[in-house]
Amino acid sequence: MLDINLIRTSPDEVKRQLARKGVAGAAIDDILALDGRRRELVTGVETLKARRNETSKSIGRLKREGKDTAAIQAEMRALGEEISGVDTSVAELDETIRTGLLNLPNLPHESVPDGRDEAANVEVSVWGEKPHFGFPPRAHDELGTALGILDFERAAKISGARFVVYRGAGAMLERALISFMLDLHTRSHGYTEILPPYLVKAHALEGTGNLPKFEEDLFKVDGGAFYLIPTAEVPVTNLHREEILDGGQLPIRYCAFTPCFRSEAGSYGKDTKGMIRQHQFHKVELVKFAHPDTSYRELEGLTSDAEAVLRALGLHYRKVILCTGDMSFSSAKTYDLEVWLPSQDRYREISSCSNFEDFQARRAGIRFKPEGGGKPQFVHTLNGSGLAVGRTLVAVLEQYQREDGSVDIPEALRPYCGGIRHLGLDT
Repeated sequence: MLDINLIRTSPDEVKRQLARKGVAGAAIDDILALDGRRRELVTGVETLKARRNETSKSIGRLKREGKDTAAIQAEMRALGEEISGVDTSVAELDETIRTGLLNLPNLPHESVPDGRDEAANVEVSVWGEKPHFGFPPRAHDELGTALGILDFERAAKISGARFVVYRGAGAMLERALISFMLDLHTRSHGYTEILPPYLVKAHALEGTGNLPKFEEDLFKVDGGAFYLIPTAEVPVTNLHREEILDGGQLPIRYCAFTPCFRSEAGSYGKDTKGMIRQHQFHKVELVKFAHPDTSYRELEGLTSDAEAVLRALGLHYRKVILCTGDMSFSSAKTYDLEVWLPSQDRYREISSCSNFEDFQARRAGIRFKPEGGGKPQFVHTLNGSGLAVGRTLVAVLEQYQREDGSVDIPEALRPYCGGIRHLGLDT
């Protein structure tokens, strides 16, 4: 959520930055008009309350003098009703302003390139070589079905489209990827593992920016009392909701494996085959709480931690910085890691690593007390996939495939697979 004080003091700059994300300045004008009306009412009601306090004192004095106070008391009752009405109007304006702020996206960092869509994203680096095959590479769903490790047909029978059943070595490989990622991040990168709830209240989703704007992307449970998490970012970020952290302990690093649930609203006709876009998938998430002075250094570190998974698995990928038109609602700056899929002859996102600055912390009330003392400040929050597990399995199948339909297992995963070196048609 944007700081109302920033909007008051620098409206033109806020409009300029929001325009980079395609948001019209009228939204700021509306909020400022409401805020101006609210401040007028607050000033007026404070005057009325001061008058009531002074008159109340005089009533006591008049009573002690034996004078009739009925008329004054009647006036005070009317004044009290007027004050109550103004207080109600102020509360209604507060809620309207808050709703307006909740629907405004974060401001992009100055280093983010301008652009309307993914075509304007900027490639930062490329790691590894594209795998070259002496045969037409097969898609992961074809490979997995032939190997008997992925079952889309039975998943559809159970749950419908955009689901998969992992069988045998497929389930083993998914589990191996999860364990490998968690071990790498906790043992080598300094993250504390978290196993959070998968059901959350609306306020948790509001804190991370999923609500109210993206409600259609979520699965509601029990009439909306709970929501299935779209990512571990939601419960893990809200671990410190309404807390004041010790600035000396920053940065705080968490990682969490969870299933993720997304309705994929608006994705009709996109990636209907295979495992690229599913209603349920697994992900290892990285979350950081950082000091504002060091949050962009922490973003580089978090992105590097996610890259380390791809490098350890020997998967060819590239890193891009997202332009203003392609970045998320809550993000101030995002790097995407895109893994190469031979069957599609293109890169596909496997991790988004973002700095949200104080946007989420302001919504969730997460602050820190500076080491040298002083007023608590809002912390900066960051997160990124480390990695999306299903898409990593997709990349392994496609980049490590052989002409006979078998698939080599990356060396880093073999200890998690009982030493198995490849998946063959007889696995």
